[in-house]
Amino acid sequence: MTTTVSDASAASVDELRAKLVDELVENGTVRTPAVETALRQVPRHLFLPGVPLPTAYADEPVYTKYDETGVHISAASQPRIVALMLEQLQIRPGHRILELGAGTGYNAALMATITGTAGHVTTIDIDDDLVTGAREHLAAAGIPRVDVVVSDGALGHGETAPFDRVIATVGCFEIPTPWLEQLTPGGRLVVPVRLAGAVSRSIIFERGEGGWVDRGSEMCTFMPLRGIGDDARGVIDLTGTAEVRLQTHRDNAHATDPDALAGVFATARHESWTGACFAPMESFEWLFLWLACRLPNPLMRMEVDPSARESGLVKPAFPTVAMATAAADGFAYLTIRAAAPGPDGGKRYEVGVIGHGIAGQRLAEQVAREIVTWDQGYRDRTVRFGIPDTRPRPDSDAGRLVLDRPNNPMTLTWE
Repeated sequence: MTTTVSDASAASVDELRAKLVDELVENGTVRTPAVETALRQVPRHLFLPGVPLPTAYADEPVYTKYDETGVHISAASQPRIVALMLEQLQIRPGHRILELGAGTGYNAALMATITGTAGHVTTIDIDDDLVTGAREHLAAAGIPRVDVVVSDGALGHGETAPFDRVIATVGCFEIPTPWLEQLTPGGRLVVPVRLAGAVSRSIIFERGEGGWVDRGSEMCTFMPLRGIGDDARGVIDLTGTAEVRLQTHRDNAHATDPDALAGVFATARHESWTGACFAPMESFEWLFLWLACRLPNPLMRMEVDPSARESGLVKPAFPTVAMATAAADGFAYLTIRAAAPGPDGGKRYEVGVIGHGIAGQRLAEQVAREIVTWDQGYRDRTVRFGIPDTRPRPDSDAGRLVLDRPNNPMTLTWE
């Protein structure tokens, strides 16, 4: 099915697209003329047939496919994230590009527009219906030089390798070796890696001495890779009413027992405050990364309905979300409260931890200690990621961690 736009509405489509791109330029997400031009040229609504035009041009993801349980498994990514990763990729005219996760075909269309008549894009998805849809959308938009292939993305596409750029628009827990092997010398990989628990970053990797080194990273979350690299999520209803839900990953399973968490909010509440403060709109991303990698049970995303917050059942750090961890006999999540003004007189908020369960106080205090450690010793450091050629050994330095993976373990260093 293809969306058609009447002459009467064509102006509004152009206006909606222009407004979206203007916002992405103004907030600094779009930084280069090539990415801006592609976003202005490619009609996103043609990749979202049946979706209202204001929704198609909103800076929000649009979920396009669900599994049998109702969990979304494919989406048109938020335009801000699409633009962010295109800037990371640094496409040049004539580049040959491999994309893992075809989705609607929109991202492939943008890349084909940037790489131009001398370039080519191969995009892969595991689902026949998504591949068929992406082909139809690309044809409707008049985008050439894109091959849409049904395959397991973890395998890459050796038939047409090597590639100047490889980009994954699905999240992965381990970077598949073929993605690295199918790059040209001097090539670049951009991939959203789930580092631990719910914490993911889109990392730029290039070949360096002794392994792969990062050239920058940005916080983001994607639909997980399916197939041989499957990294499926789970959901635990913490209240029995779905008012508070905990999103889990496979590295949480060892210490996150749904039965043990049943009724956890009916137990006593313990608060532990840290003295670590944030200004309004200041990102928590590096604190979340520290906690995800340092806690025995990596951080999980706790989603909260307004009713649970308004009733006082929970006090999440953000209106509908808090990051949490669990133990065999305890549960803890992050919260905030107003703090004394900063040196500039501006507002600040102090981070705290709320614990529940038999060991709720102990767990809250443990998380709080890690927050203090980060705030006092690592907050101002730069984080670097790497994939060394030889398997790295664990390091006693708290600022250098090894993220164990079966084939391509990663290092994470606070420099």
